[in-house]
Amino acid sequence: MTDAGEATAATPRTVLGVLREVARMRHYSVRTIEAYEGWVRRSLRALRRGGCAHPRHAGAPEARAFLTRLATESHVSAATQNQALAALRFFHAEVLGRPIGPLDGIVRAKASHHVPVVLGRTEVARLLAAMDGVPGVIAQLLYGSGLRLLEACALRIQDLDLDRGELVVRRGKGARDRVTMLPASLRPALDAHLWQVRALHERDLAQGGGWVALPDAFARKAALQGRRLGWQWVFPATRRYRDAATGQWRRHHLHETVVQRAVTAAGARAGLDRRVTCHALRHSFATHLLEAGYDIRTIQQLLGHRDLSTTMRYTHVLNRGGLGVRSPADLLPGVPGGHRDRHDAWHGGGAARASTRDAPDHSPGADAVGADGGSADARPASAFRLTGADSLTPMHPSELRRAKLSADAGLRGGLAHERGRR
Repeated sequence: MTDAGEATAATPRTVLGVLREVARMRHYSVRTIEAYEGWVRRSLRALRRGGCAHPRHAGAPEARAFLTRLATESHVSAATQNQALAALRFFHAEVLGRPIGPLDGIVRAKASHHVPVVLGRTEVARLLAAMDGVPGVIAQLLYGSGLRLLEACALRIQDLDLDRGELVVRRGKGARDRVTMLPASLRPALDAHLWQVRALHERDLAQGGGWVALPDAFARKAALQGRRLGWQWVFPATRRYRDAATGQWRRHHLHETVVQRAVTAAGARAGLDRRVTCHALRHSFATHLLEAGYDIRTIQQLLGHRDLSTTMRYTHVLNRGGLGVRSPADLLPGVPGGHRDRHDAWHGGGAARASTRDAPDHSPGADAVGADGGSADARPASAFRLTGADSLTPMHPSELRRAKLSADAGLRGGLAHERGRR
């Protein structure tokens, strides 16, 4: 490998090649290497515009000016500016061999907090119905399993367990593996798709190809595994390519931009007014599980979040309003959509409940505050009566009104007795 001294004397194009080599030795992901290379290339262009011919002549003042312009002129987010800072620190320390030290006086981009875009169940159904083919299968995985887009595209056949209804995400964000569920409704489509992948792989083998890239040192220790069916991508690309290092004819997995364009087009066909992205399906997966009453720790493991606070942000987008509080305007008698209308719709049967647009899930834990201000269940506690050892039966509206009048009379009698004692 070219050392730091040779890199300092090399041309800027060679310096970028050294950056890629050093980053690979540090086991950085491909996306991180691409991001670092992009930021270093932008900083080198800024240096040339400022009259600096080579990066070896740059230091902390030039890096400080570049990062400040990102915030003041380009108006990038705080995360984007931090990524550029990390790229410059890595470049100066690991490639040029001259750490830039503390960068005081940088104008920092203002950190923003965005609520994730969450689609309702009806919107998700309309979106998925407007998709077909391989992008449609991937979109169903994004919502049904809570995968990131690249995690779904990079699935290998051996990572799927159709019998147990599980899939394994290998080397997800942070190089961590995790196990999540496989939707039962998706198994027939996946089974049919895998038959097509097997047929494609057999054709590639017959033509002298059928190779696939293997992770890390496994490609050296078990090179012949690259032609096994289990290591093939679940969603292979339509074209083959010849690997420059080995000369093998390989297939990469489907590029993520294919799915992104398909989701955007399907959102327009479905008539969805908001911005629809692939990651919105993952947000919807987490939010709908929370609405169904599942434990947030379980959802954290399914999503692969390292920090629970990342998962906690989905509690702010539940369809119960801010901080899980129901608006007092919805509790006024006679107001459309108020408490009485909610109760009548509930006792009117499933059709009335299904006609509402993505009504909140009425499972335990779905609502933090009940209609009476104290119940933790979405249904009023007085709307049930105990009919057996462990069964609750919804009360008829007339029974509920009598129970409410009796409770109000008891409350007034108790208050009058307390005033008499005083």
